[in-house]
Amino acid sequence: MRLPTEKMKMIQRTGIRKIMAKAKTYEQEGCKIYHMEIGRPDFDTPEAVKEAAISSLKAGNVHYTSNYGLERLRRAIAGHLAAENKIDADPDREILVTAGAVEGLALATMALLDPGDEVLILNPCFTSYENQVVHPGGVPVPVPLWAENGFKPDIKDLEAALSGKTKMLIINTPNNPTGVVYGLEVMTELARFAVKHDLLVVSDECYEKIIFDREHVSMASLPGMKERTITVNSGSKTFSMTGWRVGFVHASEEITDYMLRVHQDLVICPTAFAQEGAAYAWENTESLAAPMVEAFRQRRDLVIERLDQMGNLDYVRPEGGFYVFPSIKKLGLGDWEFCDYMLDEAGVAVVPGHAFGRYGEGYFRLAYSCSMEDLDQGLRAMEKALKKL
Repeated sequence: MRLPTEKMKMIQRTGIRKIMAKAKTYEQEGCKIYHMEIGRPDFDTPEAVKEAAISSLKAGNVHYTSNYGLERLRRAIAGHLAAENKIDADPDREILVTAGAVEGLALATMALLDPGDEVLILNPCFTSYENQVVHPGGVPVPVPLWAENGFKPDIKDLEAALSGKTKMLIINTPNNPTGVVYGLEVMTELARFAVKHDLLVVSDECYEKIIFDREHVSMASLPGMKERTITVNSGSKTFSMTGWRVGFVHASEEITDYMLRVHQDLVICPTAFAQEGAAYAWENTESLAAPMVEAFRQRRDLVIERLDQMGNLDYVRPEGGFYVFPSIKKLGLGDWEFCDYMLDEAGVAVVPGHAFGRYGEGYFRLAYSCSMEDLDQGLRAMEKALKKL
């Protein structure tokens, strides 16, 4: 028996999970841990969303839905895309309900890449992007995002990374791990680049509602982009539904059909009654999301206030999501060394920057998705630990 394959040798467990495992060990020993490593809202799912799913379950909706997903949910998503994203979406042919955004991202790469196809990935980035390109035999090509440029893409760097095998570009705004939001100017430049080089674009918009200082711009809403863009989204962050595993992809009818062929062989469909809850959520997006977004804004403001007080952790001001990505270059420590120190000395769990790709080296990700109390106490503990350095 010959294990593993060469492909699987390239894929490792994420640095986030490694930090979480170490933090859990400390907790089991009785230590207080401030969890700023996991990108998961600490709120409960809104009660009305849970009641919609419970009612559906009690009504006997325990069977398969269409491979495309529950019709009510697809129509709710189409209404959301039209009203808030300026995307005209056919709910019957252009929307596919997925088992979370991660499945949606995987469908895009598995359905659209052939072995050897290259994919430009703005880096640092969400930990799964590169792996999901590798699974179907694609080649991930990291393109640097520089703090000096506000962690926003530079078209010159993208042009330099192109080759005759480049087929796709993956973008993410609001961004994980940097918290940066790409405005209309940046998105327009990226769209022109994609059209010029005839590239497919996977646009991860999972944090679209969690924005503080800008407005969200959807790639598929820009000229010439709807037919070449796969929009990926989820209820996980917007409605604090991470464990429900309900997301969606939107693309042209042709691309959606390709993704459906993979989806039918992976999950068939997400859980039927969970889709009913998600339908209620997407029908009431603004009222359900607004209180959580305001709470994240307050947490963001606390984080940047404390980082300013610490003084030796440079950062780019986060404009959305619930992450900040400070630099530790002034401290003279490696990012793993820094994160181990913070966990050992302060009980603060944060993630090394290079867990998000080669251009994350020298940074760490702090998720302000824990309670305000834990955030306050954890940041105080971090400041005390920094002074000991």
